[in-house]
This record gives sequence, C-alpha cells and structure tokens, in this order.
Amino acid sequence: MRDLSEYASRRAFLARSGAGFGAVALHAMRQSEAQASGANPAAFDPLRPFAPRPPHFTPRARSVIFLFLVGGPSQIDSFDCKPELQRLDGQKTPESIRKAVEASRFANVFHGCKEELMASPFRFAQHGESGMWVSELWPNVARHVDDLCFIHSLQAESNNHAPASYQLHTGDVRPGKASLGSWVTYGLGSENQDLPAYVALFHAGPLGGSANYSNGFLPAPFQPTRLRDTGAPVLNLLPPDEFTEGQRESLDLIRRLNRKHRETHAGVSELDARIASYELAYRMQSAAMEVGDLVSETAAVGKEYRLDDREPRAASFGRKCLMARRLVERGVRFVQVYDMPDKDGWDAHGNLVENHVPRARWTDAPIAALLADLKRRGLLDSTLVICASEFGRTPMMQGDKGRQHNAAGFTIWLAGGGVKSGQRIGATDEIGLMAVERPIPFRDLHATILAALGLDNEILSFEVNGRPERLTGVADRAKVLSDLLG
Repeated sequence: MRDLSEYASRRAFLARSGAGFGAVALHAMRQSEAQASGANPAAFDPLRPFAPRPPHFTPRARSVIFLFLVGGPSQIDSFDCKPELQRLDGQKTPESIRKAVEASRFANVFHGCKEELMASPFRFAQHGESGMWVSELWPNVARHVDDLCFIHSLQAESNNHAPASYQLHTGDVRPGKASLGSWVTYGLGSENQDLPAYVALFHAGPLGGSANYSNGFLPAPFQPTRLRDTGAPVLNLLPPDEFTEGQRESLDLIRRLNRKHRETHAGVSELDARIASYELAYRMQSAAMEVGDLVSETAAVGKEYRLDDREPRAASFGRKCLMARRLVERGVRFVQVYDMPDKDGWDAHGNLVENHVPRARWTDAPIAALLADLKRRGLLDSTLVICASEFGRTPMMQGDKGRQHNAAGFTIWLAGGGVKSGQRIGATDEIGLMAVERPIPFRDLHATILAALGLDNEILSFEVNGRPERLTGVADRAKVLSDLLG
C-alpha cells in the first residue's frame, strides 16, 4: 500500500493538477483576447444597451428568425421518412430497438403508448436536387428543401413540454435562465436603434410561459418586446393627441429625473432599462407602426403569405412571418415566432390526422413564403432561419391513433445564415424512435447558432453569484456542428 504522504506532497499535487491549471489559463487567455478585441458584452453602455457590438469572429449571419411549432409535431409524419415503420404497422416495437431504448435515459418514452406501431397516414415523396423526403403535410416547404439543412437526431433531456421547451430556448430544463434571443442581443446589440433588438410574435405563448423567452439573469434591457400582428404593433405606444406636442419635453424631464435617481442607486440595471425603454418607446412610435403596416406590401406578397386566408389562424401566422421578414430587413437582431393558435398546439395524443393536417395547412405556405421572400430580397444569406419544436413524437400509437411525446430523437431544420444546405445530419433508428447516428443535444445546436452569428459559446458569459453562466452550460462540453455551417 502506498504512503498517503506521497499524494499530499506539494510536488505531487502540482503534477496532478497541472492540466487543470492549463485549462484555467486557456480560458483566461480566451477571455482576455475577447476583451482586447472589444467583444466583451459586459462593457455595454446601459443607456445604449443595443448599440452594435463586434462579434468574436467573422459571422455568417446577421439576424435570426426562430419559428417554434409548439407542442411537438411528428418527425416521422413530416421529414423523417421510415419505410420500415410502414411495413411494421400494427406490430410491436422490434425487440432490439426496445432494449436499446430501455437501456438509455429515454426509457420513459414507452409510457402511455400502446404495444402497437402506427404507420404514417401521410405519403412521402422526394423533392429537389437533394432528393429530400417530405410528407404531403408540407407541399410548399418541400419546394425549398435544397435551401434547408435537416437535423434528424436532436435529443431533449425531458419528455414533458415545459422543461423541454425551456431547454430548447434557454439551455436548461429549469425556468429562470436567459433565452437564446436575450443572449444574442446581449452579445451583439442591434443594427436598428429605433426598434427592439429582440422581438416575440405570438397569439398564445409557448407551454411554460414567459420563462421560455425572458432575459432571465441577464440585464433587464435584453428581454424581448412583444409585437402584435394586427392593429397597432405595440399597445398604448402612441400618446393621446393632446399630449403629442410636449412629449419630447416630458421625456427629457423624466430622463433627467431618472438619471438623478440612478446616481444614488448604482448597479441597479432596472433603472438603466427604464431610461433606455422610454427613449426606445419614443423612437418606436414611427418605426414600429411602419413595420406593422402590412398594407404597404404588394398584393402578390400578401397572397404568398396567405394574409387573406379564410382560416383566421393561417392568416395570423402569415402576418407573423411577414412581420419577421420586415423586422430583420430593418436590422432587428432576433425574431421569435410562435405557432400556437390554441391550447393544444401540435400535441397529437389522439387522432394525429385531425391535429396535424390543419396545423400544417396554417403554417406550410407562410413558412415557404418567408423562405422565398428572404431569398428574393437577398436576405437569406444573412438571416438564419430555424424551425423547431421541443421534441417529436413516437412511432408507437397512443390513444385513438395519436402519438406520445418523444425526446429520444426528432427532426428540426435550418436555412440561410451560412448553413450548408441540401443535407441531412444524423439519423434515428429504422422506425424513427431514437437517434442512433450522431445524437445531438440542444447545447450543440445552441453553440452552432451562436457560431453562425460570430459568437463563441464559451466566451459569451454573464457572471451570476460568482459563476460565469453560459447558454451552453458551465461544463464547456458543447460542440459546434461545423459541417452544418458552410
């Protein structure tokens, strides 16, 4: 038995901990390099929180449009074609697949499901020069597959809506963390000082509420601004006529009083946010109203986005997609668009067809119109478009021809913003249950999104209670999907 004093010696301690010191030194060097290059967002002016800040390295994208389909659309009924599932319709899950899943952290995916596989009720066909398989649910998006990159092996850590949604938005299954949009605007600011840097568009918000899109522990200015797709984009933005003439003088007085109050409350970011928000609201009075003025678009564009669709939910989603284009066109950094016109979303626990068919019809044409419009205007190259949900659905039947939640392996797609299009990354097993080829956690997706914008996920941080918090976590385990970026 070795003498324990050997392990307690100073020389042995230094020899064994040398690698750890090296990692600390490397991180410090990277932080110093970022600060020297002016890429340290901690130095932002609290009274001009959205002033443009330089990225860590040359970006591929300037803005982000994140389309979030709330509730979990089925990957095996949309973009992940599985002929073997069709062949095994009505049979049990193959034993080899069941054992593999039960041995993983996704064993609970079988809970609530029948011992019966359910074939997709939708026909698949290949599209584009890339030959991507797309179901009949998405005929308009199918025309753009050569501009898309599909990830078929994404995995979430929770099989429940709110925690999985939190993780996709903030990197953590727990509420209270900063959202992707907040991190991006904290790191880069905005190119338009007359509009919010981070905008959320929704009729009904995502499951789990505002914790999905809030600024969390980041300074107050980096919370999103919600814009409406009908009427005035922001409620109570314009003052009554009788107060219009003296509005500038009133704001100047309020600003002086707030700044005087701020002098005795150093470090209270809410005060800085209040001062900045008054100024932004004043500048937005014309800019925001102009963004919401969709009647200025041509009749052809309105038809493309289905603004006059007889189904109100389709027209509403079309307006949101068109507003997203108008916002990034004007330099807004991050636009979050939610598709949840009712309490169910894509959560098809029963009657998959009845749930998915109308929702696909409401969203398919507007999403395709957004892609075409961005490309036509030369904006797709500088705009990263992401279409995702918190998880997918099981190949096993649930209830009356429905499907259960599935966090073990599901599909999202990305386009524009430096994305290498016309390719598939990763794969699920032959029935579409679990990712078996290159499983990808949310943190790798987040690291890749940040990289497209020129942000290093390990450098972009904010100190909370003495610990540097990051979108991708504190363990430095995230990997950029380099083959996704061109």
